Amino acid sequence: MKPTESQRIAGIAAISFTLLIILFLLFSKLINNLFVTMLLGLPLFFIFSFTVINYIIKRFIDKRIKPIYKTIHSFKPNVADKEDVKDIFGKVNQEVVDWIQSRTNEIQKLKQLEKYRKEYLGNVSHELKTPIFNIQGYILTLLDGGLDDPNINMLYLKRTEKSIDRIISIVEDLEAISKLESGELEIQPEPFSISQLVMDIFDSNDMRAKDKNIQLKFEKSSPKDVYVFADKQRIYQVLMNLVVNSINYGKKGGQTKIQFYDMDNLVLIEVKDNGIGIGENDLPRIFERFYRVDKSRSRDQGGTGLGLSIVKHIIEAHNQTINVNSKPGEGTAFTFTLEKIT
Repeated sequence: MKPTESQRIAGIAAISFTLLIILFLLFSKLINNLFVTMLLGLPLFFIFSFTVINYIIKRFIDKRIKPIYKTIHSFKPNVADKEDVKDIFGKVNQEVVDWIQSRTNEIQKLKQLEKYRKEYLGNVSHELKTPIFNIQGYILTLLDGGLDDPNINMLYLKRTEKSIDRIISIVEDLEAISKLESGELEIQPEPFSISQLVMDIFDSNDMRAKDKNIQLKFEKSSPKDVYVFADKQRIYQVLMNLVVNSINYGKKGGQTKIQFYDMDNLVLIEVKDNGIGIGENDLPRIFERFYRVDKSRSRDQGGTGLGLSIVKHIIEAHNQTINVNSKPGEGTAFTFTLEKIT
């Protein structure tokens, strides 16, 4: 095996010191005087030792240190290298900025969801507490002696029944939204006449409209019936919600009008009124659960605050869209599309 550089240097040093000792012993034998030998031999010993050590150190520097120095001294980064370094730092900085922005957006979204969750739970609690407290009040009155009074007992029992119906309605609407969102409530499409469905809804709301002195008007764009392919029961629910809302928030002497527009494979259905309208700030939120434009009036009308949310989910379950346009004091128009049968 070939000796290493360190082994070679160590060998040279050992041989040198061995020769020095031999020379020293020979010199002392020739002189035969220890004092003279020490006086003359020690300087020679130190000179020789210095020469050997200096040689060893110089050889070590030449072999190990100088190549490193030359490499460092000869390295001169060019402009391209500097630009690459700057570009790398720029990319890293941009990645950090992007990461911070994404985390900030995520935090804001979580805060918004938390705010919505608290508002939603508060609304559910409020909607359920109102009829529950009413039922409690009616029952306590009946237990305190009202049950024996024929003028009170039937009245309060009917009011209790009305409050129970309201609770059931809220629970059923919440269940419907939950199923629509999760996909559990499947749409059962079938061909049917949307024109006839509108007439049925108008018949169901005739008394309600007359009480508010509101005219129900159906404008046909064609003398023939328009047929669509959709879930008849769910579309009935959609139109019923829109028409009832239109009557509830309409002006006395006003009108609620339904009209169809042909869009090739689709039919656009518009439910329009000239009622009180909706403010610009409220429009983006009207499809939210329990959101009320007129909070005091809505509960008097008996709505659950879930109707428009259900409407939106049903239309989206048909892979269609619903839009709203409104101006305060001028009225509101809801439009949605359905697949048309030609």
